[in-house]
Amino acid sequence: MTSTPQPAHLALRFSVNRSILRAAISVGAVSVAVKLTGAFKEIAVAGVYGRSDAMDAFLAAALVPSLLVNLISESMNQALIPTLVRVREQEGHERAQQLVSSSLLWMCLLLIAASALMALAAPLFFPLIASHFPAVKLALSIRLFYGLLPIVLITGVAVNCAAGLNTLDRFALPALAPMVISVSIIVGALTLGHRFGIWAMVDATVAGSLVHAGLVVTMMHAHGYRFRLRWYGMTEATREVGRQYGPVLLSGMVASGGLLVDQAMAAMLPSGSVSALVYANRFVTVVLTLLAGAISTAIVPYLSRLIAHRDWPACRHTLGTWVRLTALVSAPVALLLIAGAHPLVRIVFQHGAFGPRDTLIVARVLAMFAIQIPFFVVSRVFYRFIVAMRRTDLIFYCGAINLALDVILNLVLMRFYGVAGIALATSLWMVATFLFLWYWSRRLLAAAFAHDAAAPAGPPCAPTPLVQD
Repeated sequence: MTSTPQPAHLALRFSVNRSILRAAISVGAVSVAVKLTGAFKEIAVAGVYGRSDAMDAFLAAALVPSLLVNLISESMNQALIPTLVRVREQEGHERAQQLVSSSLLWMCLLLIAASALMALAAPLFFPLIASHFPAVKLALSIRLFYGLLPIVLITGVAVNCAAGLNTLDRFALPALAPMVISVSIIVGALTLGHRFGIWAMVDATVAGSLVHAGLVVTMMHAHGYRFRLRWYGMTEATREVGRQYGPVLLSGMVASGGLLVDQAMAAMLPSGSVSALVYANRFVTVVLTLLAGAISTAIVPYLSRLIAHRDWPACRHTLGTWVRLTALVSAPVALLLIAGAHPLVRIVFQHGAFGPRDTLIVARVLAMFAIQIPFFVVSRVFYRFIVAMRRTDLIFYCGAINLALDVILNLVLMRFYGVAGIALATSLWMVATFLFLWYWSRRLLAAAFAHDAAAPAGPPCAPTPLVQD
């Protein structure tokens, strides 16, 4: 291995970075439209429901279904994509289709089993995550949860189909599809909210999720992968996905535990604290989706291909490029959001049932949440590299450390800052996440270089094209 990259390798690296940039811009532009629609949804919902007990109950009810989707479906995506890319590159499209079908079957079975288990256990765990809700409010949360439970399977299918499309370099349309959920909620809240109360939110969420899933499944069929639930046996690729899925799933469970901890501790504070935490986090989620979401969605198929071909110099170049770019973009955004928290919350939310005192509380929470932005965005580049390297055990260890930090920091900071202290705790453990993932990315890349340098030299291989025209 020469220290100076050859022109062909330089061209390949720049080609990969250009492709990642195009994909990230595509996802980011579409995400702007989706998040703008989401912002109008929040304005409509805040105007109809404010920081009411009914809204607190709905948010508590919606937490568990969204966590199940993230836990099961997103974990499957992270375990599946690197192996799916490798199988398609080395074994062909039909083997890749078989892997998709087997993975979708297992994912659907897991979602159904998890939904059934949560339905049975709801009377037990809701008193824990909403420990300070009055009895009537707690009972409403449980009933709303049962109404929202179908979205676990529906959205899980949509998420996995979208990931399959990403491996085919199809990014924009899958990222645009979730807009229909926000549109459905806006229509439901404005037209039916005063008549049916908070149940209009439930019906609109389920209806929008069904349309979303139908759109993504149709896209997947149009681009070469069929939605077919069929088991093709325990192949080497299936076993590899299973080995990676376990640690990612455990890591997701730990991360979900952190969200439940935040929700439960916010419920211990004065009424409306859960809503304040969620409203403030909406702004940060928009930024993280536009920056971290776009980059991580775009970068993982290309990193997986580079790793499949053991092109470590290109991996190092790609990591360095995107770490620098994400840091340069995300740090100023975080500072702007911190400085403009109060006027932003006032302009967006302060109308109807949402008053000036609500604005003051939510703005403080928002400023604390925004501190995490550059650390989160940059860490996602390292996170995707570690997953693509199939070292998901490290992701689990990172999550376990973060959960412990979250509990400790919440207990300390909420005493001084109330619900804003919970947001500050989130930002502080995100700094720890960044340091952990940065350290292990460097170690894994150094070990890969050392391994290939020690291996016997073989005949030179022509680089395989990594970008589809």
